[in-house]
Amino acid sequence: MVTATFALAGARGRRPFGRAARLFERNVVVYRSAWFVLVSGLAEPLFYLGSVGIGFGHLIGTVGFDGHRVRYADFVAPALLATSAMNGAIVDATFGVFHKLKHMKVYDAVLATPVGAADIAIGEVAWSLARGLIYSVAFLVVATAFGDIHSWWALLALPASTLIGLCFGGVGTAATTFMRSWQDFDLIQLAILPLFLFSATFYPLSTYPGGVQWIVRVTPLYHGVALLRQLTLGGVGWSALGHVAYLAGLGTLGVAIAARRLERRLLR
Repeated sequence: MVTATFALAGARGRRPFGRAARLFERNVVVYRSAWFVLVSGLAEPLFYLGSVGIGFGHLIGTVGFDGHRVRYADFVAPALLATSAMNGAIVDATFGVFHKLKHMKVYDAVLATPVGAADIAIGEVAWSLARGLIYSVAFLVVATAFGDIHSWWALLALPASTLIGLCFGGVGTAATTFMRSWQDFDLIQLAILPLFLFSATFYPLSTYPGGVQWIVRVTPLYHGVALLRQLTLGGVGWSALGHVAYLAGLGTLGVAIAARRLERRLLR
């Protein structure tokens, strides 16, 4: 029945990315009865915004940004928005994909239909960035209610969050194809935690030593944080295009690697 359903969907999905959309639709159906799993990830960044951005922010006062002083809560909020997009994308791109690949054998059944390995990679990354976007929408609403948004450029914050989801969804899915067991996921946490703490999330980049600044500049979350900070605080410059190109390029590369790796693992 499952095979026949996917075959029919593939036959009808003649438009570009149509077959990948069928895998996305499958994830929507699965999570329809587990919606609490989707919203559970909203809590952490909201707690940080309340405790660090607002509570601790009263002790710090203001910090420098783009040549002027801004409230610490306003400075931290876009960084936590970027973190929400990252967290939402990385969960499904890593744990979710590995579970379907290694244990549920979902993709083996899917490949019996017109859906191919590249379609699986695109569909899963699209789902992971959609989850990241759900987190971002909720966080942006709360941040706006708290008065942490100060520019009409913030209307582009959601497309920017989608780019962050694409970046981490693509890289996360590609990395997952190299995982051999659940123990390997300790490496994911080992990478995510330093990114969260040291991507100019809580402190301006200028506070880091010179050599460390260059390391921070090449990390993906920093580019997401810097882009959203410009959009929400109104300091948009030409560097924003560089952040967009970095996130889009790294995400696209991740999707390409994931598609190649899935094809090798499932069709060998």
